[in-house]
Amino acid sequence: MTQPILDSKNQRKANLAGFELTGANLARYDFSHANLSGANLTGANLTGANLIGANLTGANLTDANLTDANLRYTKLYAINLKGVDLRGANLTFALLVDANLSGVNLTGATLTNASLMRANLTGCNLTDANLTECNLTNTNLSGSDLTDADLSNANLSGANLTDTSLNGANLSGANLMTIVLTDAYLLEANLTGANLTRGYLKGANLTGANLTSSVISYADLTGADLTGADLTESYLTGAKVQFTHLRNADLTDANLTDANLSNADLRGANLRGADLENANFTGAKLECATLYGTILYNPQVG
Repeated sequence: MTQPILDSKNQRKANLAGFELTGANLARYDFSHANLSGANLTGANLTGANLIGANLTGANLTDANLTDANLRYTKLYAINLKGVDLRGANLTFALLVDANLSGVNLTGATLTNASLMRANLTGCNLTDANLTECNLTNTNLSGSDLTDADLSNANLSGANLTDTSLNGANLSGANLMTIVLTDAYLLEANLTGANLTRGYLKGANLTGANLTSSVISYADLTGADLTGADLTESYLTGAKVQFTHLRNADLTDANLTDANLSNADLRGANLRGADLENANFTGAKLECATLYGTILYNPQVG
């Protein structure tokens, strides 16, 4: 049944389950801890609204404007937010498990400690967004823009970031195990201490990226561009690095045991003190590379 438009901006703890609020102007309303489950908010203006702790499970927010809205601790399980404007919104500790945010504008949004497991964020704009310690396990972020985003200590294990832009992004300490970064752009990105074990980075561009002390064991970096990247003290045990561009890269004290570097371009690279035991260098370009103090036990060179 159609409900009347709310005549008071104070709707704190209100029970608005199933309310019809299509196109309503609810800018700066207080819906903190309100029950909006199943409500129809299609095209509603929620600019600057307070939705802290609100229950929006099953609500329809298609084309709603949530610019600068406060959605901390909000429950948004399996919600469809396609086309919603969330620029500058605060989604700290929000629950967005299985939610659809494809194409959503989240520029400058705060998603610290938010849970987005299995969510669909394809084609999203997350430029300058704060995703510190966010749970993005098995999330689909393919084609999204995460330029200069902060993903430090975030969990992106099993996530799909194919053709995603992460230029200048902060991924320090992030869990990137089994992540898919095929053809992704990570120019000048910070991946210090990140865990990329068994990650798939085929064709990714990591030019000038900082991968100091990162774990990239058994990852696939075939054809990736790591020109000028810093891989100091990184672990590349058993990694596939064939046809990879590592020109002028810094691999000081890196562990490349059992790594496959066949046909890799290592011209001018610094491999001082690196462990190259059982590594495969067949066809690799090593002109002007620094190999002082490297461990070269049983390498394959052809």
